[in-house]
Order: sequence, then structure tokens, then C-alpha cells
Amino acid sequence: MPILFTRNLICFLVLILLLPLMLLASILIFIEDGFPIFFKQRRIGKNKEIFTIYKIRTMKNNTPELGTHQINKNFLLKVGRFIRAIKLDEFPQLVNVIKGEINLVGPRPGLENQYLLKEERDKRSIFDVKPGITGLSQILGYDMSNPQKLAEIDMNYIEKRTNYLNFLILLGTFFPLIKNYLVNKIGVSKNLKVIKNV
Repeated sequence: MPILFTRNLICFLVLILLLPLMLLASILIFIEDGFPIFFKQRRIGKNKEIFTIYKIRTMKNNTPELGTHQINKNFLLKVGRFIRAIKLDEFPQLVNVIKGEINLVGPRPGLENQYLLKEERDKRSIFDVKPGITGLSQILGYDMSNPQKLAEIDMNYIEKRTNYLNFLILLGTFFPLIKNYLVNKIGVSKNLKVIKNV
């Protein structure tokens, strides 16, 4: 069975299994802040092609169109805290995976207006690969507030990536024990030049 078909089938089955939980989240979001339930945003993908990413909405309707690190926490819905804690908001991106726009693991796709991040990633050929739902930078605690460091770690990830590393990153997204293992075992040098071997 082709790997691509198997991956897409797994993504589809996960979405089906999570439907009851997503339905409950949808009801709670509607009660607190009305429609829409899902959040759509334009992101930069492979070869700098623009695509629309899908997530469950965790922020209020009047939230500015900025990166998460730039938004005041007061915009976060009460139910949004719970949704984010269990990563439920990220699962609609499995649709993006099925469409072939992103991978499960890779550099997180940035916004069109994050010009510094785009410039730093362009220097390091980050746009040569598909972005991911989760990535090493996020596991290590770097977000889009530091474009240079983020792009540097993304470059190192691309150079060192293996199926095993991707598997650990995927697990580390949900399980703190695996995340701590990655932080301690892989790590990044102070000058952000070298990712240690697993």
C-alpha cells in the first residue's frame, strides 16, 4: 500500500474519531462567541506558495490578524484554553495534510505579513520543504517571535531529519515526557548552529 495513501487514510480516520470531541468544542465555542467555529488563515507553504490553513477557533471574533505570540491573551476564548491544552485546535490541519499542502512534521508555516521570518527562512532554503503541523522549533520552545533563531533551527532540522526524529517530534507534541527527552537529548548549541544527535 503506498505510503501517501496510508498517511491520508490515517489522517481521515483520526478526524472521524475526533468528531464527537470537535462537535462538543464547536457547541462551546458557539455558546461563548458565536460563529464561525473554524479558523482559516493564509500561510506560506513550500516554494512560498500561499495556502489556507484550517484550525478550530480559540480566539475571539475581533482578534487581530497577527501571529499568536503577538496577540494579547485577553483575546483567547475561555473554552479556547482547554482546546489548546489538548491540541484539539490543530487537528483540522489534517485536512491540509490530506490535500498535500503540509506534512505532519516540518517547519511551522508563517503568515504572509511576517516579513522578517520570511526573509530569514528564504536565506536558509526553508521553503524548499513542506511545512508541518508541528515541528522541532516548537518542541524546543522557539516561536515566530525570534525569526532568526526559528529559521536557524528549522534549517538544522531539515539537515538532520529522519523518520525516527519526526516520530519523536510528533509524540513530543502531545506527551511532555517525550518533549523533555527531545529538549535534553537533542538540544541546540548556544550559537544555534548544531543540533546534537538523538
